[in-house]
Amino acid sequence: MKKYASLLLLALLLNGCDDGDLTVDSVDFENITPQTCDPTANTLIYKLKPQEALLLQLPPGSIINDPTLKDAPVIYNIETGGNGSYRYLYRAYDGAVATANICNLIPPKTPNVTQEWLAIAGVIEIATAQVEETDQTTGSSKITGYVHSINLKNVTFLKPGDIKQVMPEIGFGDLKTTVTPVVVNFTDEDAIYCDTNKKVYNDNGVSSLTIENLDPSLIVNVVTPVGTPRTSLINSNNTLNKVYYRTYSGTLPQDTSDYFCIEKTPTTPPVLDSWYGKDGEANVSGIIKVTTTVDVSGKVFRHRVVLENAVLRKGNSSFKLGTSFLLGTAITTL
Repeated sequence: MKKYASLLLLALLLNGCDDGDLTVDSVDFENITPQTCDPTANTLIYKLKPQEALLLQLPPGSIINDPTLKDAPVIYNIETGGNGSYRYLYRAYDGAVATANICNLIPPKTPNVTQEWLAIAGVIEIATAQVEETDQTTGSSKITGYVHSINLKNVTFLKPGDIKQVMPEIGFGDLKTTVTPVVVNFTDEDAIYCDTNKKVYNDNGVSSLTIENLDPSLIVNVVTPVGTPRTSLINSNNTLNKVYYRTYSGTLPQDTSDYFCIEKTPTTPPVLDSWYGKDGEANVSGIIKVTTTVDVSGKVFRHRVVLENAVLRKGNSSFKLGTSFLLGTAITTL
C-alpha cells in the first residue's frame, strides 16, 4: 500500500501542467459524490467533473469506521507546503478526465493538466455516522456501513503565478464505506453455566456470547412462578452481569468449559473482535431474564436466559440484539 501511495504521489507530481482550453477562477464540486481508488484503504479520494478533478490524499487508517461524537470530528492538518501526509489538490484538464487518470499507477498520457491548485495549509474534518438496518420483526439491527462527511476549513490554495487564495470552508462530501455486519446467532440453544466463576455462555465454535460475573440471584435451583422470571440489568452496579460478544481467529475447543469456566481464559484461540453490553436501564433496555423449570425427578433444573432490548457496543458503534434474544438454556442439578 505504501508503494501504491508513493507511485501515485509521484504520478500526480510528474503529470505537469500545460496550457490548454480550460482555465478556472473558482472551484465547485458541491453536487459531485466522492469516490475512492481503493475502498479497503481509502488513501486517495476524488471527485470528477468532465474536465476537472478534486483530490484528497490521506495516509492509511485516516478513514475510521466508527461514529464520531457530536461536534467532535476527526481532525487532520494539511502541512504547510502541501506535500506532507495529507494533500488536497484541484486540477483542470484539456480533455475528458476519468478514474484511470487518478487511480492508475501509470496514468494515461492524456488529457493534460492545464491548471493546478495545491492546498498548502488547512484543516480536514471528518464526521462519521454508522449506517444500520433494523429487522422490524425481531427488533434487532446490524451495521452495514458508515458515512464519512468530509469538510475542509481555512484552506490556502497556491494557484498558478504564485497566487494564494483562502477558502474558509469547503464541503468535500460524504464518502460511504461498507462493512460485513455482525450477526449474533447460535443454532444450539443449550447454554452452559460456570458455577465456579459465575458465568453463563453460548458459542458456535467461532464466536461466543457470555454474561460474566453473573448476579448470583439469577441462577438458583428454584422454579420461578409462571410469567415471573428473575431479572437483573446488564452491568448492574458497574460490577455484575458483564455481557461480551467475541469472535475468534480460530476454533474454540470441543469442551468449551476448559476455555470459559477456568479462572484465567486461555490465549488460544485469540480474540479477533470484542463487543460489550451497554448498561441496562430498568424496564427499558439491557434486561436479563431467567426462567427456571425442573424435570420430573425434581433434581435437574433448566434456566432459560433471555436478553431483552440489549445493545452491544464497540467504540462508538452499536447494534441491537433484538427485543428478546435467547442466549440459551443452562442446566444445573442438585
